[in-house]
Amino acid sequence: MQTTLEEKLQVNFKDKNLLKRAVTHASKSPNNYERLEFLGDSILDFLVGDYLFKNSDKDEGFLTVMRSHYVAESYLCQVFDKLNLSNEIIKGKSMNGNLPKAVKADVIEAIIAAIYLDSSLDEAKRFIERNFELDKFNLVKDTNYKSKLQELVQAGFKCAMKYDTFKTETGFKSNFYMDEDLVATGEGLDKTSAEQDCAKKAIAILFKDEI
Repeated sequence: MQTTLEEKLQVNFKDKNLLKRAVTHASKSPNNYERLEFLGDSILDFLVGDYLFKNSDKDEGFLTVMRSHYVAESYLCQVFDKLNLSNEIIKGKSMNGNLPKAVKADVIEAIIAAIYLDSSLDEAKRFIERNFELDKFNLVKDTNYKSKLQELVQAGFKCAMKYDTFKTETGFKSNFYMDEDLVATGEGLDKTSAEQDCAKKAIAILFKDEI
């Protein structure tokens, strides 16, 4: 017997059209998830931050890093895949092949907003706590090297920081500068991964004990 979308989410919707909207891409209809995603992003930020604040006595720097892990596009994609939602997305013919990571992440945020609007903040909270493994935050390895690099540089230097990231034949390349000095160069298949690779290398160069 085929599992329904509501069964996958473990949420019963009073307004079925709201749930349908949360999984409808703009290529299919103007009544799509984009506005819901905007709201869901804020709800997710708040509920993850609320959970971490109440369940950890660490400082705000640690809490910020942990929250960024759970709200990152890459983590939202994991949640999407774990819930097996690919076949639930309503999309136009122009969207062929695998779903982009950004779409997967947006859909999760839209679903969170839909749950909140259809039911309550508490129901959205229960959905997040069921699917985001917030109770394992102490096991999370901080791989947000851009955030870590920014904190380290701001604490130890008085300078301007910037990334110069551009497309190459094989992906993306990123250069990290402090003032006008080139510190490190990284590469990746997309802009985000190139900048994270660049930041990781910059930390290794500038702060050998921190990597």
